Amino acid sequence: MSDAASPPLAIVTGATAGLGLETAKGLASAGYRVVIAGRNPDKGKLACHAVRQHRPGVDVRFELLDLDSLESVRQFAARLRESETTLKRLINNAGIMAPPKLEHTEDGFERQFGVNYLGHFLLTSLLLPLLVASSRHGRAPRVVQLSSLAHRSGRIDFDDLGSDSKADTHYDPWRAYRQSKLAMLLFAQALQKQSDRHGWGLSSLAAHPGLSRTSLFDAGVKSRALAGQVFKLVMPLLSQSAAEGAKPTLHAALAGDVDGGDYFGPDGFSETRGEPKRAHRSKAAKDPAVEERLWTVSCELTGAVWSAAAG
Repeated sequence: MSDAASPPLAIVTGATAGLGLETAKGLASAGYRVVIAGRNPDKGKLACHAVRQHRPGVDVRFELLDLDSLESVRQFAARLRESETTLKRLINNAGIMAPPKLEHTEDGFERQFGVNYLGHFLLTSLLLPLLVASSRHGRAPRVVQLSSLAHRSGRIDFDDLGSDSKADTHYDPWRAYRQSKLAMLLFAQALQKQSDRHGWGLSSLAAHPGLSRTSLFDAGVKSRALAGQVFKLVMPLLSQSAAEGAKPTLHAALAGDVDGGDYFGPDGFSETRGEPKRAHRSKAAKDPAVEERLWTVSCELTGAVWSAAAG
């Protein structure tokens, strides 16, 4: 069990590579103990080694978390509540992008909506007592949701959240991806309002990495042959490294000039690359009725209960 004298704790989901790993390195450099949460222990071991090389002496560990399974989310949260008393930073980074065929999570959700969004929604609710406990010690704890430029053309289809009405041959992976990333931005906004309403003392934020060269992005591009050819030409001009792409997330997590509900992305051309700045939100991301309805539906789908009380 951690004690009050321990460095503050940060959790980064999907931190075994790419943006998540760079985020974990940044948090370690800022003096945090870091939990790398992922589903591959071998990759987790390598990621912990990479963080220690970046910041010798840091307290970093891997914990098993498979966002394909709500039961795995519950087990992860239970272990953290047993081993820790407070949580200062929760970075909901993990995600998948545009699998070519319709896939479902263990609980039957369209996989991108389930992994990118619903798993994180439940996880945050289960870790809320640790976050609230840390709000009593110094500055407000922060929760950062990873959205995307793709949210701008997304919409929440409440009549078909799981793409269940579409045969596999008619499944549009990019539509589902856009929906999941819009959901993450709406979640960040709704969580701040819930915190303000209930006195949880959280700062809830969102960030996007612009166009960053990661294995996730490469896999998404390969799902569209034509787009792949186009991006081969423009990627060097528009994209940035994973380390650069993690900067908006780290700004949201660590910077002093942030307010609850803020959304950060790169400041370059069309927010594709550059230094962190407050980012553009789509019209759909500014619809309070959709935001409120999504919160209610997500509680129903995941069984999330938002209580600050431990237990």
